[in-house]
Amino acid sequence: MEVTTGGVIYGVRLRPGFDYRYVGLTTKSADLRLRQHFKVAAGGRKTPFYDWLRKQDRNDVIADELDWLDGLDELGQAEISWIDYLRRDGQPLLNLSRGGLGPTGVVWTDEMREAARLRSTGRLGTSRFAEENPFFGRRHSDAQREKWARDRKGTNSGAANPNYGKFGEDHPSFGRVMSDEARSRLSEQRRGEGNPNFGRRASAVTRAKMSAARKGRPMPSSKRNAHTRHHTNKGVFNRTCQYCIEDAAKPNDE
Repeated sequence: MEVTTGGVIYGVRLRPGFDYRYVGLTTKSADLRLRQHFKVAAGGRKTPFYDWLRKQDRNDVIADELDWLDGLDELGQAEISWIDYLRRDGQPLLNLSRGGLGPTGVVWTDEMREAARLRSTGRLGTSRFAEENPFFGRRHSDAQREKWARDRKGTNSGAANPNYGKFGEDHPSFGRVMSDEARSRLSEQRRGEGNPNFGRRASAVTRAKMSAARKGRPMPSSKRNAHTRHHTNKGVFNRTCQYCIEDAAKPNDE
């Protein structure tokens, strides 16, 4: 098996100009790495470079091979040197770090965070469905699902919930009303086979648990519901029921 020990330093720029916007390293070809960058950008990753890449015509963006080195350590050091050189030369690079192999140790400043917030405000996320989703047709293993269940147990309950104890104007959802369009779209998505419980039936054990949990709870759940079930549906008039009196006062259309 051949082990890759070297690669190229590449610079990304627009075809008509000579200003590099990004410098990177790869053990593959510069063109292949550029295609990978476009794929990541289409996936919605939010960095200055990918934000810039999404705005460009794909045919106008090229990746020049700036250097070729044999040895990964030398390759990482060369990337640092090229980034430093081009920045001193006034090139408008969008790299967030100094480059090199391994963790970059980038520490975001308040200005960087505010700039990222402004770029992402109002931006719609990229959703990929069915065959376009990279996880389509796959399923997480039972061991992985159990691990997530253990890790997340109790993380959003009680005081651990970030909205715990927040009411009224203090709650982040205060005053928000879902639009009719959004309600209609959710309704359509959850009808028929779109309903997560479509074709399913609670087991005897689950039904017993539900029964035990509701034991002692007043049923039906409201006075209006009780009136409909025990008066209207049975043709009974109760002089002490406000709904019976209201129904009797309504004009008879028959």
